[in-house]
Amino acid sequence: MELEDGKKAVEYARHVITKHVKNETISAKLEGKVFEKRQGVFVTINTYPAMRLRGCIGIPQPIMPLKEALKEAAISVCHDPRFPDINEKELDSIVVEVSILTEPKLINVKKKREYPDKIKIGKDGLIIEKGPYRGLLLPQVATEYNWNSIEFLDETCMKAGLPPACWLDEGTKVYKFQAEIFEEVEPMGRIIKKDEFNKDG
Repeated sequence: MELEDGKKAVEYARHVITKHVKNETISAKLEGKVFEKRQGVFVTINTYPAMRLRGCIGIPQPIMPLKEALKEAAISVCHDPRFPDINEKELDSIVVEVSILTEPKLINVKKKREYPDKIKIGKDGLIIEKGPYRGLLLPQVATEYNWNSIEFLDETCMKAGLPPACWLDEGTKVYKFQAEIFEEVEPMGRIIKKDEFNKDG
């Protein structure tokens, strides 16, 4: 996705969050073919300047047009069950991040211990499924916590509510996906592509 479209996505997510929290009409629309494509997306809110997670909700599978998925994720992130609901006073002290996802692909291995070799830290996000349990972590999470691929697998298992090494169990499925990440540098400020941010330090 081009940076200009990424900027539109973040600005739209910010608009939806603001209007939803204020209980006002969501009036903005996303124009362009890129937003008509079915694609998964996550919206993340971090506090500023501490950059602590304040909410992260998304739709991993490409089941609806990106513009609809983005709207749904932006509304839902205001009510991330791990945190209190976002309130109006917080709107000026949060930064909004949008992750546009590729379709998750099942990682096929002959032996379970081959999984770590199939994962590129900083590039791949993970989904782990076992029975009714499912956990997802975005690619940037592994980078932020400086995890190796084994730690990333363990943490995704725990995100699913499973024991850390469940990725070694029979019946566990591991998927990977990639993401293009766009983020406000400061509240309602300049929007960058996340790999630019990593290069800038």
